[in-house]
Order: sequence, then C-alpha cells, then structure tokens
Amino acid sequence: MARCGQCGNDYDKAFEVKLAEETYTFDSFECAIHKLAPLCPHCGCRIIGHGVEQGDIIYCCAHCAAEEGASALTDRAP
Repeated sequence: MARCGQCGNDYDKAFEVKLAEETYTFDSFECAIHKLAPLCPHCGCRIIGHGVEQGDIIYCCAHCAAEEGASALTDRAP
C-alpha cells in the first residue's frame, strides 16, 4: 500500500503522478487536483482543464483574465 501525499490515506490502489522532476503519490484524482492544479489568481478556483494563459499567468477563463487586466484573451474566436 502507498500513502497519499495530500491526505495521508494509506491505500492499495494509490497512483503516482510525475510532474517535472518530482513524483507524487495520491489515492484519488481529487487529492491530485488539490495538490497540483494551479489556482486562478482572480477567483481562486482550481484550474482543472487547459485554462488560458497570458505571459506566465494561468487563469481559469478569459473573463477572469480580463478582470485581472489581461487584454489578449477571449472566450471565443472572432
């Protein structure tokens, strides 16, 4: 069994995620998301999908990006 790096649960179906040079062990996707998914700097939600980026900042959507002053992003192509 392996111990989840987020919640500490010792679970026989744990899995590993490799990100950059680090390996993390989790017992659920929920724990992996809480540990690894970035936070939107405007609304604070976890960015589970692709999100949108301007510069080095990732937002959950174009609306939040615009609220933070990012001007090059849209939700839909013109």
